[in-house]
Amino acid sequence: MSAYEKQARLIKAMAHPTRLHILEILSKGESCVCHLTTILKRRQPYVSQHLMTLRQVGLVKDRKDGTMVYYRLADQRIMNAMAITRELLAATGVQVDLPEVPVSPVPGCPCPKCAN
Repeated sequence: MSAYEKQARLIKAMAHPTRLHILEILSKGESCVCHLTTILKRRQPYVSQHLMTLRQVGLVKDRKDGTMVYYRLADQRIMNAMAITRELLAATGVQVDLPEVPVSPVPGCPCPKCAN
């Protein structure tokens, strides 16, 4: 695989609104799948599929704690790349307003961290 193909694979993995939203949520700290599904208002299989794509290219890392799976950014520089894309959009006159990322406990999240 050429250097350009590797770079394209990474960019392609980021090139989905849900995956960008997941990365934005994880930029605030580690989150369980419950948090992500609750914040995104999506079913667990849908979110897990996107997490798998992000994990396969090395953008996120996971850890298990009992039955819970937690995700975090593999490298904070991912957020620099996202900021640059927003700056490029702004330079062309496109304003990007991101939604607020809720902090724990996340209302409606059934995980032990939020239920306490």
